[in-house]
Amino acid sequence: MMTSEQEHLRQIFAEALDRVDPYKIITNRVTLEGEILTVAMDEGDVVVDLQEFERIVVIGAGKATAKMALAVEKILGARIDSGLISVKYGHTENLKFIRTIEAAHPVPDDNSVRAAREIEELACSTTDKTLVINLVSGGGSALLSSPMHAEVDGKKIEVTLEDKQNTTKALLACGADISEINCIRKHLSSLKGGRLLRCLRPARSLNFILSDVVGDNLDTIASGLTSYDRTTYCDAMSIIENYGLREKIPANVVQALELGNTGKLLETLSKDEFSEIRADNILIGTNRIALLGARDKAAELGYNVRMLTSRLQGEAADAADMLWAVAQDEREWELLEKKPACIIVGGETVVTLKGNGKGGRNQEMALQFLMRLGQDEQNGKAIHFLAASTDGNDGPTDAAGGFADSTVLEKSREMGLSIAEYLKNNDSYHFLQTVGALFKTGPTNTNVCDVQLLIVK
Repeated sequence: MMTSEQEHLRQIFAEALDRVDPYKIITNRVTLEGEILTVAMDEGDVVVDLQEFERIVVIGAGKATAKMALAVEKILGARIDSGLISVKYGHTENLKFIRTIEAAHPVPDDNSVRAAREIEELACSTTDKTLVINLVSGGGSALLSSPMHAEVDGKKIEVTLEDKQNTTKALLACGADISEINCIRKHLSSLKGGRLLRCLRPARSLNFILSDVVGDNLDTIASGLTSYDRTTYCDAMSIIENYGLREKIPANVVQALELGNTGKLLETLSKDEFSEIRADNILIGTNRIALLGARDKAAELGYNVRMLTSRLQGEAADAADMLWAVAQDEREWELLEKKPACIIVGGETVVTLKGNGKGGRNQEMALQFLMRLGQDEQNGKAIHFLAASTDGNDGPTDAAGGFADSTVLEKSREMGLSIAEYLKNNDSYHFLQTVGALFKTGPTNTNVCDVQLLIVK
């Protein structure tokens, strides 16, 4: 049973999710009057006359893409000629005009490859009389896996699904951040890094994008399916060397990246090439928007609110230590706001794996925070913490994140659990599960990084 503070944290997080509901965002911003489709934008509306096109095709990939597709079906209905999206298993909606393929995340599977192949075929069928609506959200990198095939100096270069799976696992385990992971993915793919737009040329595309990356760089979200790419094969090789991965990833992956670095493979889409393509990238949701929803709900519940940052990165444990320090300053000196205070943070951290347990970056953060609280138990009674992922899946688990407060600490001590041992094994899921402190939402069908909430009374 939740404490009153945990219930408040749940409500605040729920409002953050609601603010970045892609169905609501798209149906609020996109209107159809007669044959004129208008997308409301702060920097100027995008207006499309549907009479100019013979076909409307919808494609996309990501954890939030099914809800995006549902919104597009609501607006365009039977005008949609054909459509296909790839989503994470369970992240689905009941769609009428757009087909869905469910695939694996964060490590791609055979369905990821099938989805990529079918979407590439659909993209290549378009003409200058086709309007393509792309629905891109976080997770699209794994859910649309199109391993590279090329020929250099008469020799075939082939990267297999297994190669990409092993490379992804190595990148996740070493603590590489999402931008670094996606740099590698882009340079091993026939669709990412803007290459999908090459398939679509000369069609017109409207690309609705929900950001799951810190800083909202379009070339990083889902590995930049519809954006020009600022990274190069040289950058990819630098990441491999920086993390000492040359011997930990398949040899033909290293070979492909080296060939690209010497100019023997075609680079990803450049800014100049992008400027010649009829494409509008429309960013519809970000972590900052989710934090604004959390802020408004916390204020409604009677808290004095401070949004600290939407760019929290680094090791999850280090972030937990920093947030514990913030909580201590707030408790003792009201450094940020008068009590009762709610401090709101967003971003996306990483975990460098050292054990073989089960968990995710938010659960790891909650458990590390709990350990710090246990070192100052008396003063920790006024502090309540929730770390959670907006997509509802923290790492490869069915939990969004976890709670940390004195009630969780007391229960763990009653059960004789060692926080340090669970942290050492990266087994935050089983610790939090045992003490009833996992936070589960189920698939949310949105995805804008993570939210961390502190209540200090």
